[in-house]
Amino acid sequence: MSSSSPDDILAQWLADEAALRSRQQLETGLASRAMLAGKTGLQQMQAMLDGLAPRPPISETLDFLLISVEDGMATFQGRPQFKHYNPLGGVHGGWFATLLDSALGCSVHTTLPVGRGYTTLEFKVNLVRGLNDKVPLVRAIGHVVHRGRQVTTAEAELVGHDGKLYAHASTTCLLFDLPPA
Repeated sequence: MSSSSPDDILAQWLADEAALRSRQQLETGLASRAMLAGKTGLQQMQAMLDGLAPRPPISETLDFLLISVEDGMATFQGRPQFKHYNPLGGVHGGWFATLLDSALGCSVHTTLPVGRGYTTLEFKVNLVRGLNDKVPLVRAIGHVVHRGRQVTTAEAELVGHDGKLYAHASTTCLLFDLPPA
């Protein structure tokens, strides 16, 4: 985290979200293979940020969005809400896992050359602190740890605007050639 105050960080995170939502497509959906053809993984992810490709439906269901990407990195922002609660009165671990899995997978996706794809082989989550709807926003920040020809690994952390760690995760992904369109 930076030396900014938690209030300043929260204000920046809200501004980042507002700027992204203003240029993203309102409707969720899936990008067609033709829309993604000839693009690297990073270019595909950037198209979503630029509003040239739709946001996936899960982002609307669980109220999170892609905030930024760069080579080997992806950041998602989510808003924990009452509708995400489990019977024990806190945000369900599946919500944590979905944000972390998105950051992990998309960090791997940003490293893909044209014509390559990936799938998750293994995914591990450690929940270290409970979440409730009093926490305004969290970010899942994923980064690639190892890039191989067939296997790539990544790690991610779920953090609040105040620097608190809520969970961390790791993944192993299998890389493969995509079939011709």
